[in-house]
Amino acid sequence: MNLIRRPRRNRKSSAIRSMIEETHLGVKDFIFPMFLIEGTNKKIEIDSMPGIHRFSLDLLLNEIEECMKLGIHTFCLFPAIDEAKKNSMATEGWNEKGLYPQALAAVKQHFPEACLMTDVAMDPYSSDGHDGIVRNGIIVNDDTLEVLGKMALAQARAGADIIGPSDMMDGRVGYIRDMLDAEGYENVSIMSYTAKYASAFYGPFRDALDSAPKFGDKKTYQMNPANKTEAIIEAEMDYAEGADILMVKPAFSYLDVIQTLKENFPTPVSAYNVSGEYAMIKAAANNGWLDNNTARDEMLLSIKRAGADVILTYFAKEFALAHSNI
Repeated sequence: MNLIRRPRRNRKSSAIRSMIEETHLGVKDFIFPMFLIEGTNKKIEIDSMPGIHRFSLDLLLNEIEECMKLGIHTFCLFPAIDEAKKNSMATEGWNEKGLYPQALAAVKQHFPEACLMTDVAMDPYSSDGHDGIVRNGIIVNDDTLEVLGKMALAQARAGADIIGPSDMMDGRVGYIRDMLDAEGYENVSIMSYTAKYASAFYGPFRDALDSAPKFGDKKTYQMNPANKTEAIIEAEMDYAEGADILMVKPAFSYLDVIQTLKENFPTPVSAYNVSGEYAMIKAAANNGWLDNNTARDEMLLSIKRAGADVILTYFAKEFALAHSNI
């Protein structure tokens, strides 16, 4: 055959394939989500997330040190709060002597070079298990902003580098930005959960924190999985209100949304490779249906290829161990 163009010539050796590959994935792209519990000397594996644990602060510090030696420098902490400390206004969420702010401060004291992202939402601290204030069975938007602002300010005071509002209340990015700036925290970043969908892939995370809603679901504030144009509306609002990074959550099931935000906004885009996406690969690998390492790397690569500059993933440490030369 007289073929001038033969694409296979660029695939004929490992050296050529590596030289011209378009997407590069490394540990610098990752934020490692980690779970915090009260007590000491506690490390409890999460049944639905093999290899992922809840740590008491003393052991969390050891784990962070190991991760930093592997090149992971950014961590997002999520607290599992005792049920007795939860109430309808999530007041434990801004208790500066509580588990979460104290842990943030301890991590920054031990590892000042680490970058800490936080979670701003009521559900870990709420007796209702929702991300906003509940009144007569309705999630109240505007009054919730005051609670979220108090949480963000407590986290900034404790040393947070990046605030992550995950609640999906309208207007919360601008409210938090104004509150942080007024208190002198204008250099604290906001990574907004911009397009956070009402997904079936959050189950293992809710197991980890025991934070499932006590009634109903989250569909009045999290997005409909059928919608993509709506993500642009959310992103326009968050960008205008001062978000530094726009997030899509989940990641693997929403690659088209990641690409859409990347193409339409001049900010970095992050994606959350959520607990169910992690558990899906682990379950298949444990049954011998997939190879864990190649499936893991392909999933993460697809998220980066779609346009994510930053990936929150439970695979971060595992990937780093497998690719210690990157």
